[in-house]
Amino acid sequence: MARLPELAVFDLDFTLWPFWVDTHVDPPFHKSRDGTVRDRRGHPVRLYPEVPQVLERLRGFEVPVAAASRTGEIEGANQLLELFDLVKYFVHREIYPGSKVTHFERLQQKTRIFFSQMIFFDDEKRNIIDVNKLGVTCIHVQNGMSLQTLTEGLEVFAKAQAGP
Repeated sequence: MARLPELAVFDLDFTLWPFWVDTHVDPPFHKSRDGTVRDRRGHPVRLYPEVPQVLERLRGFEVPVAAASRTGEIEGANQLLELFDLVKYFVHREIYPGSKVTHFERLQQKTRIFFSQMIFFDDEKRNIIDVNKLGVTCIHVQNGMSLQTLTEGLEVFAKAQAGP
């Protein structure tokens, strides 16, 4: 089997779910009787369809998972992770405004995992550019996180580990 990362890190907005938690939806969130997650106005809120399978696949590979989000809606983002039953996958959560570089520096301090052993999935090119400078393998997520994006990302990571 190809070499796996020691930590997989995910952005949240437009990576795990198709909206910005601080502008497109209206916290607080709740789970309705039918199990649907809804915002304060009762509008349904959803994940990208394959996100649970992506996180489950990483769990099967025994790759720990972390979140790195720059949202100002910290409480709402954490609430969504709980309501979508995703908290069980995340060993660390860095959710607050500011540079993704700060998020990764804190993750590195907490985990003692080298940046070169991390993989990062994000929809924003500027975050990819910033975090890539640290030596993290960065994968640009273009239409939400999927199993295909995970597979392609893990292949890119394995090739980076193999060297030139």
